[in-house]
Amino acid sequence: MKIIRFFKQNKEAFGNLHDDNHVTLLEGDIASGFSDTGAPATVGKILAPIIPSDILCIGLNYKRHATETGVLPPEHPILFLKNTGSLQHPGGPVILPRKLRSEKVDYECELAVVLGKRCHNVSRDEAHQHILGYTCANDISARDWQKNGGGGQWCRGKTFATFCPLGPVITTPDEIKDPNKLSLKTILNGQIMQEGNTDDMIFDVPTLIEFLSASTVLNPGTVILTGTPHGVGFARTPPVYLQPGDEVTVEIEGIGRLTNPVIEETDHDVHGD
Repeated sequence: MKIIRFFKQNKEAFGNLHDDNHVTLLEGDIASGFSDTGAPATVGKILAPIIPSDILCIGLNYKRHATETGVLPPEHPILFLKNTGSLQHPGGPVILPRKLRSEKVDYECELAVVLGKRCHNVSRDEAHQHILGYTCANDISARDWQKNGGGGQWCRGKTFATFCPLGPVITTPDEIKDPNKLSLKTILNGQIMQEGNTDDMIFDVPTLIEFLSASTVLNPGTVILTGTPHGVGFARTPPVYLQPGDEVTVEIEGIGRLTNPVIEETDHDVHGD
């Protein structure tokens, strides 16, 4: 099943996106699960497929990305957070910060795991039982605020408004047999900038869920961004950062394409549903 969230007659609804692109209405919710009513749906605006309860992110989780940044692979997963106000919908703009100005806004394609059940001290062998599905994420990052303006913490540079595009669908696990065998890429203005495979992860998806739930409660609706492959903008020579007028796409095998334009922040920018 491919779950989408959308506006239907100005009301939020969930649907099942079929291979021929028609949509049928779903009943249920993230925590209790969904069932397909079979009723056809007319889709308005496509929304991010979930409003996360939390957004947990893993840094330096691809071997080749660790190499390009000049650091050794970490002993444990590196955790940082994005606030839920950083969420952006498919097609919605990535807004370059100007109130806290950044000239070094970067892209990061990532496989996102969506939890459908409460997790607490879950073993890696049990991890799959707690996954609702997978979606595309772009971990937009202001590198200057991440590295120099955050007092050694990454969150300031990672959590500006619109810095977490998600979507367009949540693909359920029955359609993705192994989340650590998926190709993924970032396409900037038609040019492939990142191209890798989730088999390059240092810590695979079950390991991440086991680690993140250890002595910790993860609620239904938690979204886990699992790291980015090599090819990020700041590691290029010369560096490549997002500019007004750009279009950035994350593409993941079995899920689809998440595309967002890039604009500058103004005093009148409004973000939300």
